[in-house]
Amino acid sequence: MEASGGQAGKTKFQVDLRRYLREDGEDERLIHLICEIAEASKYIVNSIRTGDLGVAGTSNLYGEEQLALDVLSDRILRKRLAQSGVVSNVVSEESNDILFIAPHRSGNYSVAYDPLDGSSLVDVNLAVGTIVSIYKGSDLMQPGNKQAAALYILYGPRTTLVYTTGNGVHEFGMNQLMEYTLLRRNIRMGPKANIYAPGGLRSLYTAGTDKFVRQLEENGVKLRYSGGLVPDFNQILMKGTGIFFYPHLQNAPQGKLRLLFELNPMAFLMEQAGGAASNGRQRILDLEPRQVDERCPFFCGCREDVELAEALIKEEV
Repeated sequence: MEASGGQAGKTKFQVDLRRYLREDGEDERLIHLICEIAEASKYIVNSIRTGDLGVAGTSNLYGEEQLALDVLSDRILRKRLAQSGVVSNVVSEESNDILFIAPHRSGNYSVAYDPLDGSSLVDVNLAVGTIVSIYKGSDLMQPGNKQAAALYILYGPRTTLVYTTGNGVHEFGMNQLMEYTLLRRNIRMGPKANIYAPGGLRSLYTAGTDKFVRQLEENGVKLRYSGGLVPDFNQILMKGTGIFFYPHLQNAPQGKLRLLFELNPMAFLMEQAGGAASNGRQRILDLEPRQVDERCPFFCGCREDVELAEALIKEEV
């Protein structure tokens, strides 16, 4: 399983996901859980390719209209997790209820997930993704630094799975047999960005964030934004440079993105690759969630640029 040179080594051999996790010495229950999520993604891929793009006629707890694919992806993941035998509790971004499966069974894991982030982009054929956060035990309301694992699956021209268990960040790709095999291991971020992906209406940025964007542009950092968290985050991670942010806004001081479902897993992955993630004032992974649907500003990417954002936002006070 030797890797070639470069920032993120490419494997010479076809190493599948389960074998790689076992050779890394991961807990068998965690291996089973990650592989169950990988299996579920195969059905989500098929649904994206062939499924109904219409509206399901229901809303999630944030009042957002749910697409049929949102509902179907949620159902696929929820059923797979519930039947895995290694999960205590699950909570989906599409619901406000924690599903208690086996909360008193020791050795199990709890999972928070966004089944199809960016689903509104499917009908225009842009990339979307699944985001997953995993904790040991039955308590989901913990700071992100307690995560046992985090991963996302990107449904784009290729389907890729990127995960961390606290031992680096590794990328797997779905092959023609719909098996995940190793593409790159130990993906690393550089110290300074050359691309940025911003969310939110710029006219609503606060003074510190607006100054930060102007500083990026003056430094020649290029705008690269698709409107989807998973593809934009993936671009930054795979290129090893860049910063993604959805900041606090004048009319939305907590921003838009959810701590439990999106920010904690992405922050864990970014830190494991040598980057940083902040709410503009403190480390994302140190935040104590107070409610399932908690929102938070998000600055995530190259360490020097996250630190610059924090410094400029601090000047707002």
